[in-house]
Amino acid sequence: MIITVRVPATTANLGPGFDCLALALDLWNETVIEVGGNAVDLTIRGEGAQHLPTTQSNLIIRAMKKFLASTNHPFPSGLSITCNNQIPTSSGLGSSSTAVLAGILAGNALIQRPLAQDVLLRMAARLEGHPDNVAGALLGGLVLVGQDDQRVRARNIPLPQLNWKVVVILPDFRLSTQDARAVLPQKIGLDQAVYNLSRASFVQEAFRAGDLDLLRWAMHDRLHQPQRLRLIPGAMSALFAAEKLGAAAALSGAGPSLVAFCDHAQDEIIAAMTDAFQNAGLGSRHFILDISRLGASVAVR
Repeated sequence: MIITVRVPATTANLGPGFDCLALALDLWNETVIEVGGNAVDLTIRGEGAQHLPTTQSNLIIRAMKKFLASTNHPFPSGLSITCNNQIPTSSGLGSSSTAVLAGILAGNALIQRPLAQDVLLRMAARLEGHPDNVAGALLGGLVLVGQDDQRVRARNIPLPQLNWKVVVILPDFRLSTQDARAVLPQKIGLDQAVYNLSRASFVQEAFRAGDLDLLRWAMHDRLHQPQRLRLIPGAMSALFAAEKLGAAAALSGAGPSLVAFCDHAQDEIIAAMTDAFQNAGLGSRHFILDISRLGASVAVR
């Protein structure tokens, strides 16, 4: 049996939608798993090949083991796993979510009675620690997500045909999840809560209506971006530079990547954001991506 799992990158929060909005992007990690033999071998190609573990501590293997244990199925004695990675690690583009989903979806393909999507989402959110990236990657498109102690709810927000491109700028800067979480305010005022509630609602409306001007206005927030952007040299200037050229820009997840939605001037936006990071002493690389309306897929042969 050969199982192929493809999972897209995601950009989460989308400005004010902290931990509740995510968007799938047309950049993919593919995991090919051949079942058989007496050993577990893992090979990584592309992003993360130099530093991701190839032992059983790899997140894909750990996720598969947890899934199979939770469904009372044995872990196979032999697996040959090849990861073809396009998504940079520690970038704010959901690379860890792709690994969690790859392990869970591969495990689900191994059992006789596969579990429903909502169950898989709940398990993935528990392993990942938050639901937004895994929900966006699993469902594809623009996803609204929420959770309580009992379940995770996720819904696709219908999108029109959009001629937008998503420019992603990834600076050469390491931002730990711990640092990104540590700067978040523990209490917020009523005015800040209302500000974010209104902007998050308008983010959804901007996508639904294909209104880039509205999205540019709605991307501002007061819960996490001001605090996190200050941790990344040049990030605030890069975001303002993209907005000045007409893009709707935001921090991608917890960063350090920035995303800029645009319908023109891609090269100018890339140059301006790159210059902002360079002026702060950081190199960077960029991607020009489409929104992916497709989520994760599994093929078995």
